[in-house]
Amino acid sequence: MSHTTPRARRALATAALTLLALVAGVAAAPSGLAKDGDLPVNYNFLVGAIAAGAHVDADPPGGNDWSCRPTAAHPRPVVLVHGTLGNKNTNWQAYSPLLANNGYCVFSLTYGVAPGTPLPANQLGGMMRMQDSAQQLKTFVARVLRATGARKVDLIGHSQGTFMPQYYVKFLGGAKHVKNYVSLAPLWHGTNATVPFALLARVFGVREQDIPVCQACPQMAAGSPFLAGLRRGGLLVGNVKYTNIMTKYDQAVLPYTSGREPGMRNIVVQDKCATDYGEHFEIAADPVAAQIVLNTLDPAHRKPVPCMVVLPFTGPVGG
Repeated sequence: MSHTTPRARRALATAALTLLALVAGVAAAPSGLAKDGDLPVNYNFLVGAIAAGAHVDADPPGGNDWSCRPTAAHPRPVVLVHGTLGNKNTNWQAYSPLLANNGYCVFSLTYGVAPGTPLPANQLGGMMRMQDSAQQLKTFVARVLRATGARKVDLIGHSQGTFMPQYYVKFLGGAKHVKNYVSLAPLWHGTNATVPFALLARVFGVREQDIPVCQACPQMAAGSPFLAGLRRGGLLVGNVKYTNIMTKYDQAVLPYTSGREPGMRNIVVQDKCATDYGEHFEIAADPVAAQIVLNTLDPAHRKPVPCMVVLPFTGPVGG
């Protein structure tokens, strides 16, 4: 009789599927989300992040066009907020071009880089205290609003990028500037996991000793003083509409249900597509989650949520 726990079995399944993906090298873009002739949308998070990491301080495809003006169909610019050790380019090789293809003005920033961090580690964001990063987000949103003439933005965050913006919304006056707050792999109740710096350092070609101390990481721990302060008095603020999109294969937000919050819209991608094995990183490029996001931003023009085999880290199989 096997004595492995459900978490262990999920971890083994994730590892096996990841190996299959890396051997097969599959990550074709599914039909229906991106049109022919549009900016290419990379649904393979791992390949997209590694390729983007080679271009220091580059903008993601379709992003940060400061001449872009919102349309009547999409009146709010979208601001993308990356996760720990990510940046404006590595995290958003799927969402930035996808949103631009669908007619949105889309912007992303790199936040939380510790001052004096040497190259190439100075492109690894989300390392500073989240109070400081939230100030950077406040400044960036103000710039987006000035440039576009819009009154509000929609936020899409991944991992720490689902958590840090709440400080901006709740304590720095951001609530009046945000309509939709969409979270990919959120952690409203904190996480029991630790960030695997050695693995990520190898993936991004950075020496582990060059990565500065992550001041934000203990703030994301379940029971941290920062979390307690953020939750005090409740998380819902003003007229902000919160949507949480989780994956049950999340290996960084433990348990994954930490992203579920009463009063918010809560979605688990496997409830929409049982063959989606996307985990904490791939959810930022997952076509299943992406259609949920598009439907959230434009509910008047909802489209069916696709379902296909989505592998950890590397995305959908076939087209």
